[in-house]
Amino acid sequence: MVIYMEDKTPLNLADQDFEIIDLLQSLNVPRTQAITIACLVSCRELTSQTIERATGLRQPEVSVAMRTLRRRGWIEERDEKKTNNKGRPLKYYMLTVPMRSIVETFETEYFEKKEEMIATINQLKEIKI
Repeated sequence: MVIYMEDKTPLNLADQDFEIIDLLQSLNVPRTQAITIACLVSCRELTSQTIERATGLRQPEVSVAMRTLRRRGWIEERDEKKTNNKGRPLKYYMLTVPMRSIVETFETEYFEKKEEMIATINQLKEIKI
């Protein structure tokens, strides 16, 4: 099944997108965030509904993932009223940082955690039992 974006162009996740998802998950990035990041890397801007249809995620899962990405400062969100002015406005999401910056953030977090673990191990070694 082909999912179409709002401008009628097809959204197809490529092999590279699935590789991004797998690699992010291997870094303990939650599945929903990994999928959402991969979608936004592939497309300039997507609605919440398009992400849901393309990935099989439910609306609450997309919202939670976006909240985390927004808190990190990686995405921008905008609302747009529907053409018939009925119902909730459409939420559009766009990455505001390059993928390289996201990777560097995970790298920094990894090394900080590693240093904390080494310090804890050293403290355990010093305990006299």
